Amino acid sequence: MTMKFTAKDLLTYLKNVVEVMEENKDYLCELDRKLGDGDHGVTMSIGWQAINEKLQDELKDEEDCGRICITTGRTFLSAVGSSVGPLYATGFLRGAKVVQNKTEVTGEDVKEFWIAFIEGIKERGQAEVGDKTMVDTLQPALESLKELQSTEDFVEGFAKVVAAAKTGMESTKDLLSKRGRSSRLGERSIGNQDPGATSAYLILETFHQTITANQTV
Repeated sequence: MTMKFTAKDLLTYLKNVVEVMEENKDYLCELDRKLGDGDHGVTMSIGWQAINEKLQDELKDEEDCGRICITTGRTFLSAVGSSVGPLYATGFLRGAKVVQNKTEVTGEDVKEFWIAFIEGIKERGQAEVGDKTMVDTLQPALESLKELQSTEDFVEGFAKVVAAAKTGMESTKDLLSKRGRSSRLGERSIGNQDPGATSAYLILETFHQTITANQTV
């Protein structure tokens, strides 16, 4: 899995997520209005805008991938009080352990980063596939990550991870909500895509777009 991914590339990726969350803020809120209190897009925007401030200041010239991830996780947690805050914070903090003290990482490192990221979220959130949460997006992605072979092109391999995540995200339309505020809706929750599953997909898809753009430079 030959791939070079530097601290600078990681910072670019995080900036790209900031933009994607802003672009999708209204869409995520619209999804959430059908299931919850309609603020998921605002919540994600607040968290990522706080990270954006760090990207323009404290992290601007940071070269330690681990430190970038730690700051990202802690910033998101302090900016976002809702349940999603601790989940993503845990993801980034677990991932940071894989890339700490590294200014450049390999495809294998990136694979292990995302595995640690997703397993951290799952452990913290205690949700299962079928509960209509971000885990419905992340679990298929995790399984696909674990199948990536060291011999295959990482960018192509990650495309499969994103495809699995998308299928998982779309599956939430047909699920009954079992967690959080939307669980009160019962049968009425069926037919609507979960906003948390959607934002989790956007985070993975944006990573794939970032590494694809890297290849063509």
